[in-house]
Amino acid sequence: MVWKKKLRSSQYTFNSERVFLVATQPGKSIYSCLQTTKLGLTLREVQERQSIYGRNEVIHEQKKNPFILFVRTFINPFIGVLTGLAIISLFLDVLMAEPGEQEWAGVIIISSMVLFSAILRFWQEWRASEATDSLMKMVKNTCLAKRAGEQEEEIDITELVPGDIVYLAAGDMVPADIRIIDSKDLFISQASLTGESEPIEKFPEVQGQQFRKGSVIELDNICYMGSNVISGAAKGIVFETGNKTYLGTIAKSLVGHRATTAFDKGISKVSFLLIRFMLVMVPFVFFMNGFTKGDWFEAFIFAVSVAVGLTPEMLPMIVTANLSKGAIAMSKKKTIVKNLNAIQNFGAMDILCTDKTGTLTCDKIVLEKYINADGSDDNSKRILRHAYFNSYFQTGLRNLMDKAILSHVRELNLEHLKNAYTKVDEIPFDFTRRRMSVVIEDRQGKRQIITKGAVEEILDVCSYAEFDGEIHPLTDSLKIKAQKISEEMNRQGMRVLAVSQKSFIEKDCNFAIEDEKEMVLIGYLAFLDPPKPSATEAIEQLYVHGVAVKILSGDNDTVVKAIARQVGIDTGHSLTGIEMEEMDETTLKEAVKDTTLFSKLTPLQKTQIISLLQEQGNTVGFLGDGINDAGALRQSDIGISVDSAVDIAKESADIILLEKDLMVLEDGVLEGRKTFGNINKYIKMTASSNFGNMFSVMFASAFLPFLPMMPIHLLIQNLLYDISQTTIPFDRMDPEFLKKPRKWDASDLSRFMIYIGPISSIFDIATYLVMWYVFSCNSPEHQTLFQTGWFVEGLLSQTLIVHMIRTRKIPFIQSRATWPVMGLTFLIMAVGILIPFTAFGRSIGLTALPLGYFPWLIGILLSYCILTQLVKNWYIRKFVRWL
Repeated sequence: MVWKKKLRSSQYTFNSERVFLVATQPGKSIYSCLQTTKLGLTLREVQERQSIYGRNEVIHEQKKNPFILFVRTFINPFIGVLTGLAIISLFLDVLMAEPGEQEWAGVIIISSMVLFSAILRFWQEWRASEATDSLMKMVKNTCLAKRAGEQEEEIDITELVPGDIVYLAAGDMVPADIRIIDSKDLFISQASLTGESEPIEKFPEVQGQQFRKGSVIELDNICYMGSNVISGAAKGIVFETGNKTYLGTIAKSLVGHRATTAFDKGISKVSFLLIRFMLVMVPFVFFMNGFTKGDWFEAFIFAVSVAVGLTPEMLPMIVTANLSKGAIAMSKKKTIVKNLNAIQNFGAMDILCTDKTGTLTCDKIVLEKYINADGSDDNSKRILRHAYFNSYFQTGLRNLMDKAILSHVRELNLEHLKNAYTKVDEIPFDFTRRRMSVVIEDRQGKRQIITKGAVEEILDVCSYAEFDGEIHPLTDSLKIKAQKISEEMNRQGMRVLAVSQKSFIEKDCNFAIEDEKEMVLIGYLAFLDPPKPSATEAIEQLYVHGVAVKILSGDNDTVVKAIARQVGIDTGHSLTGIEMEEMDETTLKEAVKDTTLFSKLTPLQKTQIISLLQEQGNTVGFLGDGINDAGALRQSDIGISVDSAVDIAKESADIILLEKDLMVLEDGVLEGRKTFGNINKYIKMTASSNFGNMFSVMFASAFLPFLPMMPIHLLIQNLLYDISQTTIPFDRMDPEFLKKPRKWDASDLSRFMIYIGPISSIFDIATYLVMWYVFSCNSPEHQTLFQTGWFVEGLLSQTLIVHMIRTRKIPFIQSRATWPVMGLTFLIMAVGILIPFTAFGRSIGLTALPLGYFPWLIGILLSYCILTQLVKNWYIRKFVRWL
């Protein structure tokens, strides 16, 4: 077969000519061209093609190769600096040294620090990746397909093969490259492929769009994988899957490229601030020691060691470990974190915007009542029948209310009613009209159009109303009565749809929006959509933790207010989509600040509101599950969806909730703030310590006749300090810290360095004076004892500062670190004290300290803690923040 050869020869590249061949095939021959039938593929054919083409998957980021992931852990500026310093140390201490005088210790220690940081970072990333992957397997994207002549069934999109017949409806992600063979008002968004936001209408045949090489994306009857259905419905044949689709051929250029978030920018600024600080101070130390000591080679080695000490090489590991820990904690609560940085954004979030239906409310709506146009009960169930026909015969997206109607009819055993009718046509739902219609025909050939939708939009197309068995003109008074009936049910927290119909239809086919006119209003459907049991408590806890909640709904104002009252959201400030349209930009910006309830919104207005809130400096989350929420989910700083959401909503979200319990939102906020707090601890400890150490080194370099510490001492001290920091991600945060949203502030870090850093210098200099005057270490012959004294004091003060900075309270008394943090920091302090008394200590130029040193050490460390606490209290009063 010629076509099969073409299929196989081009399976690794995207063949534009082949797409043109598929697009230009007449409807009658397209089945044979794609080697399928109107009945679909048989099971045997599916299995054969799956063995040829593989699974319908495109290269993505969820599952990383362990080796590549490990290599990537080395790609960051700090590891780059350390690697450069290791090479310098190798060159100076080994390659240029005389035979027998090579010093491998510096190279080994620096290399160990690089490996230590990289391995820990890799382990944390891999753990988080595994936890996410295990949960992602629970979330399946499916599509409606027809196989072996059976009735349409939902199948996993990864099982699709070329030749499969699939059905598309509003809210679907297009699961493969598809040739349309039948459609009705099908509008596709190709924004993910082209960046073009305007939906494009697709047809079964090419509508005059001329094929041009390189413009296959414009073909009228081809839908590409990764695009999504905005409205309408279609039937099509899969002709490409997986990496051979249009999306698959460009996947390599897409993988790994995501927008830079505020979190990324904050970490990047901090990183390069610390590197710039190191690049300025290290040459200063080099020249000062060179001029004062006269040994330029030794001064250079010392400067290299100082550079190592000033490099916060553990920062990437600390960041990754904290984010991974948060993701793993959330995974245990059945929450998928698709983007690790979303954890920190959760903690920074100060406004949560949420859709109402299916998010705040239960995802199972119940049809509570159906009433006539005059407000009386519909005992004949005529309205229910018409609503059932509308919901059953439509092929678009069946929302929760359609499902409630179908379920209610099933409970009443009235499903047989549909057998008396056949479908002629339909006019799909869209968010502008907010209604949808079906045209059906009975066995006598009589046709009628049935329209169901929002009350106001149905009244717009009705000229008559039917009640008491008679048809009456729809007067203004009847319209007012209709609105009152709707509002009364809305106040009871029920959602209302109106149903209309028109008989004696002469038209044969191609029904359009223009046919929705002169309809007869026959009645209303009322649905009970109760809030989720956890909604009220979840919103209350968000308020307690400084997160404002706003409802952004397409529903009417009365229903939104009713639900808001039930879940504890202020209903005093509300705004409708129509009112928004009448406002100028300045007025609207002011209005969104205080408004808590937005109703009758279009999808674009939801996105606009989030954008305006972000412009005002807020970190905005959005919780949604519908096709009309996709844009808002993408625009928000953290998009949250649920497992039952439509495909495009789950694809757009950063986080997916697998459970119905909304209390996980509070858990996410707290995990995010813990993540921010623990990362910030390390950054502030490192920055202030480095800043203080520079003053200490400069003072010693200027006044001492020898180096204050040997290069190897600095390297070992830094390695031990790094080890002590590895438990920071497992520390707790004070409850007071968790009460408010937390965001990055570079100016706060600079201020913190300036005020807190020099405190350690005071006690380093005090140690110099004690060693110089008390222990007479005032000549090169006694430099070993001097260096040992500063080695121990420097390590202990650096390690002890963890407990001083981790809380705004009095450490050990009002706030204690977790046992891993306390255990490891005190273990490292003990190791630091013992090293000078060991053979290893003697081999690196340290010496045993006299017992008289330790009372001075205790006094210096206690004084350091007391002064730090006093400065901390003053700093908090002055700047009203600590971490």
